[in-house]
Amino acid sequence: MVKIVCWNINRSVDACTELRKMDADVALLQEVGKGAAQRLEDILGIREAETRDWDRSDVWPAVVRLSDRVKVDVFNPVTPEGGGITRNTIAVSDRRTLAAARVTPLHGGKRSGRPFLVFSLYARWLDTHPRAYHSTSRKAGRSFGIYSDGSAHRAISDLSAFIGHTNPLAHRMLVAGDLNTIFGAADNNRLEKPARAWTIFDRMKALGLEFVGPQWPDADRQAHRVPQGLPSDTKNVPTYLSAQQRRRMRDQDILNGNQLDYVFASQAMHETVRVHAMNDAAGFGPSDHCRIRIDVE
Repeated sequence: MVKIVCWNINRSVDACTELRKMDADVALLQEVGKGAAQRLEDILGIREAETRDWDRSDVWPAVVRLSDRVKVDVFNPVTPEGGGITRNTIAVSDRRTLAAARVTPLHGGKRSGRPFLVFSLYARWLDTHPRAYHSTSRKAGRSFGIYSDGSAHRAISDLSAFIGHTNPLAHRMLVAGDLNTIFGAADNNRLEKPARAWTIFDRMKALGLEFVGPQWPDADRQAHRVPQGLPSDTKNVPTYLSAQQRRRMRDQDILNGNQLDYVFASQAMHETVRVHAMNDAAGFGPSDHCRIRIDVE
């Protein structure tokens, strides 16, 4: 079994120390940041052969090897228009949205299972165009100054390059990360654009990538109350907390928040993937997102 942790570490240097303590093989990280990248290099001894372009920006996703139970071949990101795609590169529309690698299980230094591809996805927030209409009237509907679905769709378009066969069972892919999207949001949700959010999950499904969680009961805790704009029977679990929500959890042990982090797996392997949201206080640790544990049989 390959043990994977998916975590938006919110540029926390302390989160890197937490990763070192976990019995995990691979980390799919988002919002790494330069300081955290340096700490990862120091405590894990990883260099450019395993992590590419650490200093390309202040925030980015990454795939990091945490144990010697796996071999991790990280793909070097290149621009789509640059051409020259090789077996060890990935064309990415925005380097701050997607990182990829090939994971091979090992035992005693020898291959012990079938390799699969992993992708760390971060649907970063984008500003609307200066000429975009923003209503000041409540009757005209909600206005949004930022949006994340555009980043998600850019990343999904880049993922499409790895779907080279019409048989969905031909692909072995695991995609996880922070989509900044609320699954199953109702039309009255004040924080989401439901119709646009659904297109993300629909496109994943069209690529043969099954939504595998986390959904309740695969989490440490449920929200104390259903977040605004979600149906009463939602299985979403809080994976992100605002500063106020973090204080409430710390001081009153009350957990209220939305789910923004998700895991998808191709049809060739999704039934062998187990997902669990580590969303108690320890699971959040120093970040505003909790850890997602992913076990691949």
